[in-house]
Amino acid sequence: MDKILQLLILLCLSANCQPHTETAEDSTFVPSEKDFLKREFRAVWVTTLDNKDFPSRKGLSTQKQQDEIVEMVEFYQKKGFNALVFQVRPAADAFYSSSYEPWSEWVTGRQGDAPKPFYDPLAFMIQECHKRGMELHAWFNPYRTQFTKYSHISQSHISKLKPHWVVNYGGSQQLDPGLPEVQQYIQAVVMDVVKRYDVDGIHFDDYFYPYRVGKTDFPDDQTFALYKGSFLNKQDWRRENINKLVKNTSEAIAKLKPFVKFGISPLGVWRNQKDDPRGSATAVGQPSYDYLGADILKWLEKGWIDYVAPQMYWSIGHERADYRILVEWWAKNSYQRHIYAGQASYKAVMQEADIRWKNRAELSRQMSLNRTFNLQGSIFFRSKPLMRSWVSDTLQKNFFKYPALIPTMPWKDAIPPLPPDKPKLLRSRARVVLSWLCPAAASDGQIPQYYAIYKAPKGEKIDLNNPKHLVSIQKELTWTDKATDKEMVAYLITSFDRLHNESTPVELKSSSAEDF
Repeated sequence: MDKILQLLILLCLSANCQPHTETAEDSTFVPSEKDFLKREFRAVWVTTLDNKDFPSRKGLSTQKQQDEIVEMVEFYQKKGFNALVFQVRPAADAFYSSSYEPWSEWVTGRQGDAPKPFYDPLAFMIQECHKRGMELHAWFNPYRTQFTKYSHISQSHISKLKPHWVVNYGGSQQLDPGLPEVQQYIQAVVMDVVKRYDVDGIHFDDYFYPYRVGKTDFPDDQTFALYKGSFLNKQDWRRENINKLVKNTSEAIAKLKPFVKFGISPLGVWRNQKDDPRGSATAVGQPSYDYLGADILKWLEKGWIDYVAPQMYWSIGHERADYRILVEWWAKNSYQRHIYAGQASYKAVMQEADIRWKNRAELSRQMSLNRTFNLQGSIFFRSKPLMRSWVSDTLQKNFFKYPALIPTMPWKDAIPPLPPDKPKLLRSRARVVLSWLCPAAASDGQIPQYYAIYKAPKGEKIDLNNPKHLVSIQKELTWTDKATDKEMVAYLITSFDRLHNESTPVELKSSSAEDF
C-alpha cells in the first residue's frame, strides 16, 4: 500500500488542487440519526511492513510485543471498532509460524529467526480479538518478495529457493503472476493459514501486477510467450492470471471453512469513464483494471469475494477522483456483496498536498456519505495514526457512539441460531442480573458464538434496529445492570452465530424479577 500513497500524493500535486478556505461551517460536523448504525464493519489495517504499526520496532521482546497487541486490541474495542485487518505476510515472509515461509525480519530483527521465548503473533492477535468479540482478518500481500529496506534475506525465502519465479521491476522484486506454479504456491500459503488458524477472514491488498514505473513495462514477455494460450492481448492475459488466483483461492476457502470471509482492497478506481462507460467519472492515471490486472467487478459479479474495500484515499471534491463520486459508484456496483470504504484516516493528521484534509470535518463527511449510500462499513489506513491522534475520538463521538454488530452475509449463511435458553432475571436494590444458557444447535449445526442485550429507557419500547438500545455484545452467559430504575425496565436477549445471524429475541422484565 505504500506505493499507492506516493502515487496519490503525486496525483494530487499534478492536479493543481485548488485552495480551500476553511470556515466555521467547514470545521464542524453534527451527526444525525442515520450516522448511528446497529450493523457496520468497523476495522483498521494493522501494517507490519517496516514496523509501520506493529511491532513498534524490530527485535522487541516477546512480552513487549504481546503488550502492544493487547493495548491495540483494547484501544479499538473501547473506540467502537469490531475488527482488525492484520498484515501477516508483508513480503513473502510471515508474522506466524509458517509451513512455507521464514519469519519476518520485522518480528525479530532478522528474517528467519523466530521470537524467543516463542510466541505466534497471529495466534495471539486472534486470541485477543476473539476474547473481545472482534473479528481478525489475515492480510496477505500476494506477490511482493522484497522490500528495499531489507537488511537480510533468509536462505529459506522463496526468492532464494525459486529465483526464476522472481521479477525485478522498479527497484523492487515480486513473484511473476503469470507462472502457474506461483499461483499454486500463493494459494498453498493462504490455505495453510486458513487450515491452522481460527481467522475470520482472508484479505488481499492492491499489489497484483505492479504500478507502472515510467515508460518501462513489467518484464514478463517470456512468461507471456510460454503461457499465453489463446490470448493475443497481454493485458487480458494478465487479468486472467489474477482472476485464476482469486477464483481458486475463493473456492478453496469455501470448501475448507465456509465461514471464513474473503476480501480484497484494490485501488479505489476500477476504470475511468472515458475508457469504459461502466467506469467512474474519474481521471486517475493507473486504474486497477487497466494497469494492475485487477478486474474487481468480475470478482464481485461471480461471487468470488465476499467484500471489497476500495482504497478511496481522495477528498470530497477532488478534481480527478471525488470521494463522493466513488462512494456512489461502488454502492451501485456491489453485486450484492459488501462494500467497505477504504479510508485515508492518516491524511487527517499528516502533511498533505490536498488542503481539504486540513479541515477536521473531512473524514466525518466521508463517513456520513458512506451511510447515505448504504455502504456496509469502513477500513481505516492505518493503525498508528489512529491511535496517536484525535481521529479515533472523533469517529467514536460522531459515528461509533454505540457498539455495532458485523453485517451478515446471507450468501454464506442465512440460518439464525436458536434463542438463549432458560433466561432468568434476578434483582436486588442495587442491580439486576440477567443469566441464560447456551441453546441447542440450529438446523445447520451451529450453536451461538455470542449474545446481545438490549434495554429500553423507561416508557420506551425496545427497538432491535435502534443501536442506542444495544447495551452489550458479549460471550458470557450473564450480564449485570447496575443502573436500574425502580419501575419496570424491559430487556431483550438474542443469540448470534459465527456469521452474525441473530436469533429471535427473548424478553425479560424487571417487574417480574426474582429478588436476591
